[in-house]
Amino acid sequence: MAVRKDNLPMIPNNDDDMASSLMQLASLNDPKIWQEALKMMELMVGYKEDRMVYTCAIKEIRTKFEVLDTEFNVRYQRNPINFITTRLKSNQSIVMKMARKGIPFTIENMEKHVEDIAGIRIICSYVDDIYQLADSLLRQDDVTLLARKDYIQEPKENGYRSLHLIVSVPVFFSNVTRQVPVEVQIRTIAMDFWASLEHQMKYKQEIADEEHIIARLRQCADRIAALDDEMLEIRKQIEAGKNMPTQEELLLQKIRQLEVPIDT
Repeated sequence: MAVRKDNLPMIPNNDDDMASSLMQLASLNDPKIWQEALKMMELMVGYKEDRMVYTCAIKEIRTKFEVLDTEFNVRYQRNPINFITTRLKSNQSIVMKMARKGIPFTIENMEKHVEDIAGIRIICSYVDDIYQLADSLLRQDDVTLLARKDYIQEPKENGYRSLHLIVSVPVFFSNVTRQVPVEVQIRTIAMDFWASLEHQMKYKQEIADEEHIIARLRQCADRIAALDDEMLEIRKQIEAGKNMPTQEELLLQKIRQLEVPIDT
């Protein structure tokens, strides 16, 4: 496989780049070089198919959360999910992560050692929504929990808070079923606000007085966590102050919702 100056494998950015490179190698009329080119082509075809598999796994998990959100909307007249974002780990990030671990780049090694290629982030309004959604997801028969890190109960040193899950889900293709890992991050709007700005301010920058900046960011994270707790308490206080509806009133509420369109 072709390598860069830093000895990491070169992965063409797109199919045209790969095809062009192979045509150039074929024109050299060197059997050894051509055999290496064929190996590279097989690797790249397998790599692209793997990225398709991870993309489909993201769709599977996203659909599960959208179904839960729709259920809550219809049954309880509220949506626990504010919005959803997804990402497929970039070629460079995959190669760099494997290099940091000292793992040679092969499709098999990537599948075995990199569990966060497919990622989805669920943004909720309240902290209790995070755990309710996580529990609902993990109760599903076809979802297997591989790893769990609760940075809400035990925040990172810089103040970062979120619930991280690595789950495995089956993805059904025309002739095979693949079990695929997906990283799930669930956090509140406030947690996401802090994480996004912290990333923007610190990403690849030389920061003067870095220790002081880190301390201030941690203080902001603590204040945001306190705000999350207070907003949850306010919501619960409002709910506690309401009179419990009778069975007839609950039925009337659901009848009124019959005319509300269900998102598709």
